[in-house]
Amino acid sequence: MQKSEFEYVRNEVLRSREHLEDETVIRAVKVQSDIRIFAGSFLRNSGYIEIPPVIISPLTDPLNHPVVDPRIKSYGGDFWLTKSMIFHKQIAVQSLKKIFIMSPNIRLELKEKQLTGRHLYEFTQIDIEALNHSRDQMMDLAENLIKDVIKRLKKEDGEDLRYFGRNLPEFPEKFRRVKYLDAQKEYGDQFEKAISESSKEPVWIVDIPLVAREFYDREYEDQPGILRDMDLLWPEGFEEAISGGEREFKLDRIIERVRKKGQTEDQFRWFIELAKMGIQESAGFGIGVERFTRYVCGLDRIEKVTPFPKVPGKVSL
Repeated sequence: MQKSEFEYVRNEVLRSREHLEDETVIRAVKVQSDIRIFAGSFLRNSGYIEIPPVIISPLTDPLNHPVVDPRIKSYGGDFWLTKSMIFHKQIAVQSLKKIFIMSPNIRLELKEKQLTGRHLYEFTQIDIEALNHSRDQMMDLAENLIKDVIKRLKKEDGEDLRYFGRNLPEFPEKFRRVKYLDAQKEYGDQFEKAISESSKEPVWIVDIPLVAREFYDREYEDQPGILRDMDLLWPEGFEEAISGGEREFKLDRIIERVRKKGQTEDQFRWFIELAKMGIQESAGFGIGVERFTRYVCGLDRIEKVTPFPKVPGKVSL
């Protein structure tokens, strides 16, 4: 190890120790632990089965923005680190009906994402999927999950919330909905930031164009190019909380959409083979645990909510 590399490693280890001794981090990690417990309890009580995460696979989310994509070659094939379990959810739900996963995601974001305060390249997503459910049903589930978790946090974690100076509001029965194109027309391309900063309650962005999303979500029959998708924005400028939608399940539509996105059938042959055997429709979403914690604690930087934060552009412990 060269001297400069040794010094970097030593400084990072020291930084990690100081980070773990910070009272803000200690309390935020405790709140995050309770978010995991309360969300899991809510989902189990709602009839959802927890399944274990998939860490590496020959099939993972293509995403709709650039990331570094590390490949592991073994057993004569290629594996990828899981960027999300979107395809595995759609496969598993065919038999298990209603599922959730505390899913570690690895997304090696571009270095400039470190400036946002809300990006990590290693994070946990509560991934949820239900067979023969609609987007609206999953939106109802998400709203109820958030309200239930926050209600329990206010009851069980009051001391920690007081430390953070947080008085979390009572959210309305239904969160407001705004169509993607309407939001873009009113606020421009930075509409998520504008809406989040001006809101005191979560806001849904719905009916998202295919150009802004991946191929696997379901298109309206009467609105070509518009997907039955939704994103939820946290209020107070904390931005994205949830991303999800209904899934495409018809083979011809899946292949058509892969081609529309400029991708190849070979990239997704594992999933296409499943679709050839026949799959039923489903819907679901993912909610970022660290971002949930950051909102609850009202913190400026997401790395303060986790013991070993992985900030884009940095080699960290």
